[in-house]
Amino acid sequence: MKELEQFCRELKKNFKPRDKGNHVKTWSEKDYLEGIGVVDAFVIILRTRGCSWAVKTGCSMCGYFNDSAWRKLSANDILSQFNLAMKNYNGEQIVKIFTSGSFLDEKEVPKIALEKILLNLANKTKKISIETRPEYVTEERLKELKKLVDKSDLEVSIGLESANDKILEYSINKGFKFEDYRKAAKIIIENDLKLKTYLLVKPPFLTEREAINDCIDSAKKIMDFPGAISLNPVCIQKNTLVEYLWKNKEYRLPWLWSITEILKTLGKNKKNNIRVKCDVVAGGRERGAHNCGKCDYFVLDKIRSFSLHQNIEELKDVYCECKEEWKEYLDLQELTHTEPRLFM
Repeated sequence: MKELEQFCRELKKNFKPRDKGNHVKTWSEKDYLEGIGVVDAFVIILRTRGCSWAVKTGCSMCGYFNDSAWRKLSANDILSQFNLAMKNYNGEQIVKIFTSGSFLDEKEVPKIALEKILLNLANKTKKISIETRPEYVTEERLKELKKLVDKSDLEVSIGLESANDKILEYSINKGFKFEDYRKAAKIIIENDLKLKTYLLVKPPFLTEREAINDCIDSAKKIMDFPGAISLNPVCIQKNTLVEYLWKNKEYRLPWLWSITEILKTLGKNKKNNIRVKCDVVAGGRERGAHNCGKCDYFVLDKIRSFSLHQNIEELKDVYCECKEEWKEYLDLQELTHTEPRLFM
C-alpha cells in the first residue's frame, strides 16, 4: 500500500545515523543444537549499510535501521568488525550473525567479506545461522554457501512475520508476499540447509485475538517445511509506525499471556519435528511485551525454558490474577473494535 510505504519513509526523513565506526555487538546465550541439546551460542551483530528495504521504506515495526550506517561499507570494514567480534568468541557451538537486514544482500555484506566470514567459522563451530529476505535466496547462491561452510550446518532465517498477504502489505509493509517466502524456503530445504522462520506477534491494526489467531494460522501454514519457528513479539523501536501509534495510545504491546497461548497451541500441534521458540525483546519493560508487571519475569522465564526444552507442561500451570484481565481484554476489544476487518 503506497500510503503505508510513504508514511514509513517519512518517519526516517529527519533521521541522521551516528558515526559509530566499526561498532559491533556480541554476546553469548543458550540455544538448542539438533542431536546435542542445549548449548552456548555466540551472537554477532555487524553494523552494515542497513536493510535495503528499510533504505527504500521499511517495515512498520522495525527500527534496526537506527543502528545502521546508512552508507555502503567496504569488505574490509565488515571484516574488521568480524575480527573484533571474534576476540570475544569462546568456542560456542552455534554462531549467529545478524546485520539488521540481509546477510546475503551484497549491498550490505560484500561477497568477499561473506565468504571469508563463513570460511573462518566453518572450522570453529557446528552451526552457523544467518538472516536474509527471500529475494536474495537463489539456488546458485546457496550452493556456493554450502561449499564454504563444509561440515558445519548452515541455518538460513527468513522474517516472514505473517502468512497472510493482506497483513504483510497493509499492516507490516513487508515488501514481499507469502509465495515469495515459500519459494525461498523450498530452495533452502532442497539444498539440505536448515530453515528458521520468524513470525511477528501482534502487527499493528490487529486486535489481540486477531494477532493470536494470525500467528497460529501462519505457523500451521509453514509446518510443511522442517526447521524452526521463532516468534518475535513486537517491541517499540524508535522512528517506526508502531512507535507513532503507541505514543498516540493507539497500540498496546502484546500480552505475555498471548505468547504463552500461541506456544501452547503450536506445541500441541507440531509436525516435522518443528521447534517453536520465542525471544521476547524488551520483555517486561515499557517498550516490550508485558503483563501486569508483577508476573512478567516469571512468565518470561517459562517462555525461555519452553523455547529451549519444548516441554509444554511448563506453560500449563503459569498463572497470575492479571490473566483474567487479559481474557476480559480479548473479549472487550472484540466488542469495541469497529474498524473494517481487512485482515481476518
